[in-house]
Amino acid sequence: MTGRDALDEPALFSASLTPHRSLGARGFKTLLALLGLISFAAGIVFLAMGAWPVTGFFGLDVLLIYIAFRINYARAAASEDYAMTPSELRVRRTSHRGEVAQWNFNPLWVRLHKDTHQEFGVQRLSLVSRGKHLIIANFLGPQEKESFAQALSAALNDVRRGIDRN
Repeated sequence: MTGRDALDEPALFSASLTPHRSLGARGFKTLLALLGLISFAAGIVFLAMGAWPVTGFFGLDVLLIYIAFRINYARAAASEDYAMTPSELRVRRTSHRGEVAQWNFNPLWVRLHKDTHQEFGVQRLSLVSRGKHLIIANFLGPQEKESFAQALSAALNDVRRGIDRN
């Protein structure tokens, strides 16, 4: 069946995953302003003591923290999209740079594998088909991986049981 035919089938499962960022834009600006104020005050103290070269390092710290957060926010643009019909499970991964990779599986033959740690929960999820493993949902936390795994497993089981088209 071609990709065009699979799109005409009913959607049984659909999900879009993106990395979570706990600090929003407003919080980031507040944090940076607070760090800048503290660094400025500490720099003035060292300047008054005659250690003027130290003052520049306080500004450098704030700059490096700014750069680290910008990189972190840029990586939040990554995503994974899942779409399943009775004949196809499509995984589309977009990197933070915009590079796109796509995998297509037959949902009757794909298996969801979970690596679970007794204390920490689900550590890794992967789709297994024909001896090949595709690691999925890598940026989710253990509880989010468990929830996603339950939803995807339920959809895969529905496909295996067959769907009622009425």
